[in-house]
Amino acid sequence: MTDHARNSSSSPRSRAPSGPPSQASPARRPASGAFSPNPGAAPLPRMVLAQAGMELRVMLRNGEQLLLTMVIPVLLLVGFSVTSLLDLGDGTRVDFLAPGIIALAVMSTAFTGQAIGTGFERRYGVLKRLGATPLSRLGLLGAKTLAVLAVQALQIAVLAGVALALGWSPAGGAAGAAQAAVLVLLATAAFSSLALLMAGTLRAEATLAAANLVYVVLLGLGGVVFPVDRYPEAAQPVLAALPITALADGLRAVLTDGAGPPLLSLTVLAAWAAVAAALASRFFRWE
Repeated sequence: MTDHARNSSSSPRSRAPSGPPSQASPARRPASGAFSPNPGAAPLPRMVLAQAGMELRVMLRNGEQLLLTMVIPVLLLVGFSVTSLLDLGDGTRVDFLAPGIIALAVMSTAFTGQAIGTGFERRYGVLKRLGATPLSRLGLLGAKTLAVLAVQALQIAVLAGVALALGWSPAGGAAGAAQAAVLVLLATAAFSSLALLMAGTLRAEATLAAANLVYVVLLGLGGVVFPVDRYPEAAQPVLAALPITALADGLRAVLTDGAGPPLLSLTVLAAWAAVAAALASRFFRWE
């Protein structure tokens, strides 16, 4: 055996280790109070609230939507209240106009602005990314509705302040205000569902044109600034079945006339909300 072979056999690296083989130490458990990953979807209410907060921030940063939801209703309220361009019948002009303009503001936020915004979110792939999250279609509808309600609270506060400054004397007291709130909630659900149905099925450009067209048409035909009874009798039942007409008439009944719950308006709005929500949940496309 050569010296090289002897040196190789006696090398420490070639010897088998003596003693029992080492065993891997057991995994150490995290100390009490330490962070422990728990993958999974957040609860649905938390997801809806987080999405609603984001929707609200986006809406408040949009100058064009602010013009549509705040400036135009205020200009219409002031302009038609201080001038005699329209024959609004007996009573003060602002008493007739204030409920109708509030109804218009609700529609402008819940339907027109939301349809246009959601349509372009879908075009630019925002909704496609949301579709990859655990947030469901109904969850997205709920989040957008909550954001809309927050904006509407600001709208109604501003419009009511302007109307009061113009001499508006709302009737009904606390009961009338509660009934008006129920009407606004039902109308918001209906308009939001219709907005998502339109934005989730049409192209963004078609949604932009259609939403603005609906806004202008319902401004003239929905009993906002023109009494519905001025139209031909054959058209009045059709106009009365529109959600904007039901909201405007219902608000006038409780805030101007001081009447009891407007059952017809409540029924019409509830029907629109139920049907539109079902259709939006069924046909809404994320991309």
